[in-house]
Amino acid sequence: MLRREFLAVRNRLTADDVREAAAALADRALELPELAHARTVAAYVSVRGEPGTLALLDALRARDVDVLLPALLPDNDLDWGAYDGEGSLDRVQHGGKMALFEPSGKRLGPDAVTAADVVLLPGLAVDGRGMRLGRGGGSYDRVLARLERAGAHPALVVLLYDSEVVARVPAEAHDRPVRAAVTPSGVHRFPGN
Repeated sequence: MLRREFLAVRNRLTADDVREAAAALADRALELPELAHARTVAAYVSVRGEPGTLALLDALRARDVDVLLPALLPDNDLDWGAYDGEGSLDRVQHGGKMALFEPSGKRLGPDAVTAADVVLLPGLAVDGRGMRLGRGGGSYDRVLARLERAGAHPALVVLLYDSEVVARVPAEAHDRPVRAAVTPSGVHRFPGN
C-alpha cells in the first residue's frame, strides 16, 4: 500500500516537474565526494516518474567515469553493461512489467557490479536509518546480497524526490541501509552506513 501511495504522487508529476528535478538532482549528486572520486559507478536509467538520471549519467561519463547500467534477467536478477551515451540504450519490454532502458552493448555479467565504487539505487522512499523502500521486485536486493558475498563495499546512494525522505519505511532482515539519499534540494546522509 505504501508503494502505491508513493507511485501515485510520482504519477501526478508533469514532464516539466520531472525535467527540473532531474537537473537539480544531477547537480546535487555531483557534489558527493563519493562520486568525485569514483572510477566506476553502477547506476540505472530512470523510467516513468522516477527522478531523472540521464543528465547525471552523462555528467559522470564527461568525468571519464565508467558507468554500468543494469539489464533485467528473466529471474529478476540484473546483468550489467556499459553506458556510452543515450544512443547506447535500447528500450526493452519485459513481459507484463514496465519497459526499461538497458545498455545495448556487451553484457558484463551479474558480478560486474562488484567493481563499482558507488551504486546509485532506485527507490520509492528512504527513512532516517537509511533504509530504502524499493519497488518490491527484489532485483536490487540480489545486487546488495551479491556485493556482500563478494566483500565489496561501494557507497550505496538512493536517488529520490524531496517528499520521499520520510520518518520510517518497513524493513526486513535482508534489507541493507544506504549511505546517502540525493534529492533535488540536497543530500541526506545516514550515519554509520
